[in-house]
Amino acid sequence: MGIFSFFSREKKEVLDQGLSKTKESVFGKIARAIAGKSEIDDEVLDNLEEVLVTSDVGVETTLKIIDRVQKRAARDKFMNTKELNKLLKDEIAQLLMENNTKDGDSFDIPTTPGQPYVIMVVGVNGVGKTTTIGKLAAQFKKAGKKVYLGAADTFRAAAVEQLVEWGHRADVPVIKQGMGSDPASVAFDTLSSAVANNADIVIIDTAGRLHNKVGLMNELTKIKNVMKKVVPTAPNDVMLVLDGSTGQNAFEQAKQFTKATEVTSLAITKLDGTAKGGVVIGISDQFKIPVKYIGLGEGIDHLQIFNREEFVDSLFG
Repeated sequence: MGIFSFFSREKKEVLDQGLSKTKESVFGKIARAIAGKSEIDDEVLDNLEEVLVTSDVGVETTLKIIDRVQKRAARDKFMNTKELNKLLKDEIAQLLMENNTKDGDSFDIPTTPGQPYVIMVVGVNGVGKTTTIGKLAAQFKKAGKKVYLGAADTFRAAAVEQLVEWGHRADVPVIKQGMGSDPASVAFDTLSSAVANNADIVIIDTAGRLHNKVGLMNELTKIKNVMKKVVPTAPNDVMLVLDGSTGQNAFEQAKQFTKATEVTSLAITKLDGTAKGGVVIGISDQFKIPVKYIGLGEGIDHLQIFNREEFVDSLFG
């Protein structure tokens, strides 16, 4: 019990530290928004709306939150602004739950013998895609899983080299071909090797950018179809990696990738270096795609499974 509580406490400290800039920014703005006010009135709600929008929660999601806070305040007779943080905390946690963002607690994904769980990772260059794959591989291996990586971002030599380096660090095999090779061929080889060696999890890196959306869509569809020839259920997860520090630009990236392919989960990185952590709330709400992982620093253990309760508690606790 003591060991588990230690690791839980350590994880909480990483989360608190990683969200500290967002927390300080949001709380500072809220404090100014309600200064001198004794009740949650229209002026407080208008000021709160401005706080959430400028914290990169997004306009549509902000209006939802304001509406919920207003109704809750009227229903529960919460008139004191001291109750505002609790109101926000409760309503945002509920909003995340309604948007299919469930609490995660383990990297130990259930797997089927002879049929690896396949994650296809998408996202533009520079968002931390390959780094996230490496950290995921390390965490899965720590959980006792046999992991294979596929270097299907063959448009950039640096991407292949970076994935190989992460493979060494995580001590997992990386399947690759030469630069300019057919990405679908790399994916096929990776899954074939993984099946032959009884791997539990396969993570496929893909190109961050092609010349246009149609090219991206065709490439990702081709990779999916080829993988199904080896593992009919593949991919089990299409994970979009977004850079949280880009704020509203992350919304635009999510919009483009969800048009190009079916995205089933999100990983939001670089939250430790920004005050734009509100983007997690807005993207989850607008796209109805569960956030699975958040990046809170450089270390392998700084990639955490997203837990909405812990996230909101850390932000508004």
